[in-house]
Amino acid sequence: MERVREGGCGCGHLRYRVTGEPIMVHNCHCRLCQRQTGSTSVVNAFFEGDRVTVLQGSLSEHEVKTGTGRPHVICRCTACGTAVWSWYARLGRLSYGIRAGTLDDPDSVTPDVVIFLESKMPWVAVPAGIPQFDQYYEFADVLPADRIERLMKLVERRAAGEG
Repeated sequence: MERVREGGCGCGHLRYRVTGEPIMVHNCHCRLCQRQTGSTSVVNAFFEGDRVTVLQGSLSEHEVKTGTGRPHVICRCTACGTAVWSWYARLGRLSYGIRAGTLDDPDSVTPDVVIFLESKMPWVAVPAGIPQFDQYYEFADVLPADRIERLMKLVERRAAGEG
């Protein structure tokens, strides 16, 4: 049986459920994530979009740009504005990067990688034992084969026009 996690926004208006394990979990320290979150970094747990269900409430979508200039859509609770998840142009709505802090049990996910350390705030400590990169990374260098396979299926679906 697949694991089921639930989460929601800061005010309780929005609730969601996600099934299974994430494809990957990023702890990103890039300047864009710092600006968009108002924090030192963001932890996103990436799941297939069809594994995520809104149980109550509604989301608004806000488009910003990634470092490459491609769209990054942040989905926020319409009542309190909490950023709940994002989706990116590369995979569209086929994959959601759920903000780990919005999970009821945020301890249930651990980053696979810490990325963009070149722009990490100097006083932030990075945990040992998690692969770390000054910029981005190659998935095959970090993720197990089964998760790469899930990711590649999404890439193929996107190339076929889905999402």
